[in-house]
Amino acid sequence: MTETEISPILVTGGTGTLGRHVLHRLRGTGLDVRVLSRHPHDPAEGIEYVTGDLATGEGVDAAVAGAQVVLHLAGSSKGDEDKARHLVAAACRAGSPHLVYVSVVGADRIPQDGRLDRAMFGYFGAKLAAERLVAESGLPWTTLRATQFHDLVLKVAQGLAKLPVVPVPSGLRFQPVDSGEVAGRMVELALGSPAGLVPDMAGPRIYPFADLLRSYLEAAGKHRLVVPMPLAGRAARAVKDGAVLAPDRAVGRRTWEEFLAGVTSARSSALPS
Repeated sequence: MTETEISPILVTGGTGTLGRHVLHRLRGTGLDVRVLSRHPHDPAEGIEYVTGDLATGEGVDAAVAGAQVVLHLAGSSKGDEDKARHLVAAACRAGSPHLVYVSVVGADRIPQDGRLDRAMFGYFGAKLAAERLVAESGLPWTTLRATQFHDLVLKVAQGLAKLPVVPVPSGLRFQPVDSGEVAGRMVELALGSPAGLVPDMAGPRIYPFADLLRSYLEAAGKHRLVVPMPLAGRAARAVKDGAVLAPDRAVGRRTWEEFLAGVTSARSSALPS
């Protein structure tokens, strides 16, 4: 597609982990880039910021107006369905932009039948509901499902490491992927033609969650007692059975060990000498 066919491009979630990588890759492309943010931002080179809130719909029409491509990256632990609903409605009113959405591997494989399932793994249900809103919108669309980012695994590990005794859910395995690599794929999809649900994107290796946690503790120089914690419910069983994995789509290159080494190195260099 030509530059005029995809410009301007709107990015939601542009200040988040994935969004920052996407904006970095969009700089210098010659595209007009617009970012929807809940908070005002000073203008940046090549980027226009529009204030709005996907959770309420306020300001979303103004953000979407004139956009030829909408990269929907905004996500959270809850409310993804409502955010997608408000964005889709505004996009439909604005015309027919190409809506590019990032979802999560396993969104269609994690049961949401019981209260426990929704309490622990409701994020997957919300992502699936958002996927369906995008697919049924009547807009041209593309959705990529990715596995958990290294950054998220790190955040969870850091939170658990604050406890003197660390409970580790038994039997869970993950296939973390580099957020920068996912950003590159999202930009590629945004610059291309609508493709519907594209093949998943997963990291190069599968790890028991306990191993991810222990490697973080070792890298951080923290000593904690790690105690297995059983999980109940159909959703937990599905995760244990590999519902969040995509071994045939291990296309990511950066491993968890490489990511962790990079984080450790960055922190060491930031310390005063």
